[in-house]
Amino acid sequence: TMSLREHALSLFYSAVGTIRPAPMLKRALKLQKDGCPQLLVKDQAFPVKRNLYLVGFGKAVLGMAAAAEEILGDHLTRGIINVPLGIQESLQRAGMQEMLLKPHSKIQVIEGAKNNLPDAEALKGAAAIQKLAEGLTADDLLLVLISGGGSALLPAPIPPILLEEKERLTKMLASRGAAIQELNIVRKTLSVLKGGGLAQLAHPAQVVSLILSDVIGDPLDIIASGPTAASSHSVQDCLHILTKYNLLHNLPKSVQMVLSSSPTKPTAPENYSHVSNIILGSNTLALEEARRQAEGLGYAALVLSAAVQGEVGHVATLYCQLIQLLRLGFTSLGEGPLGDELRRNLLQLAAELHIPGLDLEEFLQALRGLGPGRPVCILAGGETTVQLQGTGKGGRNQELALRVGLGLHKAQATGASSPQGRCEILFLSGGTDGQDGPTEAAGAFCSPRLVAEAFQEGLDVEAFLRNNDSYTFFSQFQGGRHLLVTGLTGTNVMDIQAILIRAI
Repeated sequence: TMSLREHALSLFYSAVGTIRPAPMLKRALKLQKDGCPQLLVKDQAFPVKRNLYLVGFGKAVLGMAAAAEEILGDHLTRGIINVPLGIQESLQRAGMQEMLLKPHSKIQVIEGAKNNLPDAEALKGAAAIQKLAEGLTADDLLLVLISGGGSALLPAPIPPILLEEKERLTKMLASRGAAIQELNIVRKTLSVLKGGGLAQLAHPAQVVSLILSDVIGDPLDIIASGPTAASSHSVQDCLHILTKYNLLHNLPKSVQMVLSSSPTKPTAPENYSHVSNIILGSNTLALEEARRQAEGLGYAALVLSAAVQGEVGHVATLYCQLIQLLRLGFTSLGEGPLGDELRRNLLQLAAELHIPGLDLEEFLQALRGLGPGRPVCILAGGETTVQLQGTGKGGRNQELALRVGLGLHKAQATGASSPQGRCEILFLSGGTDGQDGPTEAAGAFCSPRLVAEAFQEGLDVEAFLRNNDSYTFFSQFQGGRHLLVTGLTGTNVMDIQAILIRAI
């Protein structure tokens, strides 16, 4: 039989496979050549001549552009895409030819945003995209490819703000624990192309955006900071966030100038009648595929949520308590006082985390209905936040896995956990883009034995966590075998977590 680790890997890879750019684009985009040629996008039709232009930005955009060019053929006049530094070489090395453009492509590729941070190269790419959009007429059709990481690849601060000033501000917000949604609101308020700016510059051309979502709930105006979507935020929201994190009196002069002269109301939605925004892939889609795969492997599989968010420590506690509840089910103690207490704790935690659309009562009811002794797989997705306290190397997925390992160990040590029961447990957390923080890992695995085994190797888990040094821990522990290393996947829909439990 396969190990839990092999099962978890199989689920992760199947989830990522379903949101790879080529299959996704081919499902959504067709060119109808007979009679008047038309571009069919999901259920919409757009007449095309040789007036089709393409721009794109994001971690998954190279593969999306390669698939799009194959579909569009001669109808494509010209394109420019802004992609992460080194991605062409990485995909080449990984043998992922299908994600690379053909030798005589009409699409120009600009690489930038080293370590997912805007830089001079990304700025150059954004300027080229801006120029192309500004030159379009009412007869043109602009296809915009957008994926996660697009925000860093489309930096065009409103003059006189310098890129370094905008970045310093973003970094300060992130280090104070600002959520990705808050960072994006500030970024787009200070940008030319974000918050609908690109769509406005392309007017009167028809704009069709194909979007791979890496944001909880798939809000169009937040993904890659919404360059083709009407912004639902105003300058007031930006000021509110800067006040919340105590940065209002710490702003460069240029930022103060732009904020004081920005329009107080967002652009009206009716000014976007020339735009169609279409979500091609999302975390929900990836989790559905993982669930199908888990059922095929014999698990009773449930999806907790595709919108798990919050501080990594709180999310780890939620998963630990869920695992303890599952473990109780394997010892027939799930219906006793310990089970009731765990359920109460879980409901309170979920309420504090404000996970959109999660009905935990209903989920726990479904869990009860699974029947005792069956292998269980719980899947979830989303994106946690880490408040940096230390100077170590890691990423949110590795830190989450390490914190879950520590939580399970503590529950066992204090006897708050159930008797062992004859079951084995594995927790996995991984980024679907194949990168977790500035490391080569996509995430990590843990089991309830992790802390005790690490202790035998002379590794103190709590010390590593205090220094946000999860990658160093996992690299040193058991020769790195608990790291999830996938290489770049060429796609991105946030993170995926899996809890697997089965009787021994």
